[in-house]
Amino acid sequence: MPAVHHILLPSFLRRAMRAFELKALVRQSGCELNRIGRSRNWRLTADREQMTKIIELVRNSEEETWQWLVKLIEKERGSFTHTEILNLVKRNPGISVTELVVLANCTIAEARTAIDEFEWSEE
Repeated sequence: MPAVHHILLPSFLRRAMRAFELKALVRQSGCELNRIGRSRNWRLTADREQMTKIIELVRNSEEETWQWLVKLIEKERGSFTHTEILNLVKRNPGISVTELVVLANCTIAEARTAIDEFEWSEE
């Protein structure tokens, strides 16, 4: 079972324009987004794969006021292992090196190694 992370989102609704669209986008990834009591703070509960999906969805939306969420999630998610980068490539066989570097927050060398390993495997 993947490790679940709890991320505090202070002033979630006030920091994002079109916040209801952002909430729908976040919930689309399969994670939980809950308000903490009656405060303006929210809590995101997600595993690493869901965090990666949220980052990808928010970046594709190109909404400037949502980018703070990407930075916060990337910090919490941490760096990927080689196996996790390789799994990303297996799920997205047509991914480019640049896309993989952005998505996995890895170096160009790590991305190229994973793509080469996938292309030369006998699956």
